[in-house]
Amino acid sequence: MSIVETVEVKSASKQTTDFLSAQHKLVIGGTAALSTTGETFQTFDPALGKVLTSVPHAKQADVDAAVAAAQAAQPVWQRMAPSERAALLLRFADLIERDTAWISEIESLDSGKPKLHIAAVDIPLGVGALRYNAGWCTKLAGETIPVSSPDMHVYTRREPVGVVAAIVPWNFPLCQACFKIAPALAAGCTVILKPAEQTPLSALILGKLALEAGIPPGVLNVLTGEGATTGQALVEHPGVAKISFTGSEEVGKHIARSASKTLKHVSLELGGKNPNIIFADCDVEAAASVAAGAIFFYSGQVCSAGSRLMVDAAVYDRVVDRVVSEAKQLKLGHGLNADTTMGPLISEDQLARVNGFVEQSRKGGIEVAIGGNRGKGDLASGSFYEPTVLCGADDSASVVREEIFGPVLTIQKFNSLDDLVPRANNSNFGLAAGIWTRDISKAHAAAAAIQAGTIWINTYNQFDAAVGWGGFKQSGYGKDNGREGLDKYLQTKTVWVNYGS
Repeated sequence: MSIVETVEVKSASKQTTDFLSAQHKLVIGGTAALSTTGETFQTFDPALGKVLTSVPHAKQADVDAAVAAAQAAQPVWQRMAPSERAALLLRFADLIERDTAWISEIESLDSGKPKLHIAAVDIPLGVGALRYNAGWCTKLAGETIPVSSPDMHVYTRREPVGVVAAIVPWNFPLCQACFKIAPALAAGCTVILKPAEQTPLSALILGKLALEAGIPPGVLNVLTGEGATTGQALVEHPGVAKISFTGSEEVGKHIARSASKTLKHVSLELGGKNPNIIFADCDVEAAASVAAGAIFFYSGQVCSAGSRLMVDAAVYDRVVDRVVSEAKQLKLGHGLNADTTMGPLISEDQLARVNGFVEQSRKGGIEVAIGGNRGKGDLASGSFYEPTVLCGADDSASVVREEIFGPVLTIQKFNSLDDLVPRANNSNFGLAAGIWTRDISKAHAAAAAIQAGTIWINTYNQFDAAVGWGGFKQSGYGKDNGREGLDKYLQTKTVWVNYGS
């Protein structure tokens, strides 16, 4: 396996190092503030296992202050001319795009993923979400409804739900934040952004850029802190009207239970155990190459990762060989190194979880075709794990059924479409799936039969701000992106007018 020889950071910009050395503050009502308790917590570079900086740990009083600021700002933001709201969102997008170079450095240091991936994928997706939703500001119309009652004019208004708590995951911090901020602000809501404690830094940058863009104080507030304290306080706060959460199935269920006490609106984008299906009649080499990228991108720490590769028995050996060959070409290293193609896992805890699944598979007789170990040599101090391919697992194996969230791929055989579909659907999750075939009838038949929120045919991991994203079953409910992603921040009011004498 080819890996870079060193993970020492030599290319961080002065803007990045200045930011890391600064005292970080919460953004509440347009004001930068320390936590009321003065408490902080550390965030780490997972490639080096070293502390990057410390950020405030928001507690109940800080949550109360942020909710009060968001409530005060919400009527003003809602009444603002839609065209003005749109202009501010576009300005916000421009500023993020302007700062792509150093934001991608911060995000790389905080999350471990390669800077080049962040600049090419994550930030453009986030910017795109802001620009797309800015277009909706001037188009949120109700309707007139003909009714049977005489002399009655009935119409509807689409109004914001109120204060939104946007709780985002550590794998795509800026991108996921924009997926929630953009439609909420376009709808006229105000937002409290709570980033994951593992990757809090880009959220603080977003809070500052929103103010620079001219978005009024209190419209976007940023609270850094742990999920069990800061996040829980937001979920339980009676002044928060909606929770928009992306993260694990376990935490999502907990949020749904907690939010039910105040009957909050809740949307959940949770995990996935996604089948990526290769039929024998496709371009096998191309499909296998993309399949490797579908699992090893960001070290497999992606909810849409194609972690279950299901292959027509006729081409199984060819696919395994190509995927293993692709894995050998990956270069593990620090995200700021230009030749790095795969970074570390987010933490030592995550590495231990991933390795536990692989060790259990080894003991169960599942073949490890490549990988299955943490990084060695210069990589040993970071949370690096080798790209890993497991062959021969049956459908009941934990590596086939559970979301590992690491660079671990299972490859299984199937014999026919009838054999494939029930096995592909035999999962608690239903987020996404890939289908590779030249047979258009087979492609549509499989797409109709597989239970997942998104199906990619002859491609994988395609996203766009105009296209809704969300899953079935325990992958959650509610959509990010597209018109559906905007609708969840709106509620419908019906107005009856008696115009008769």
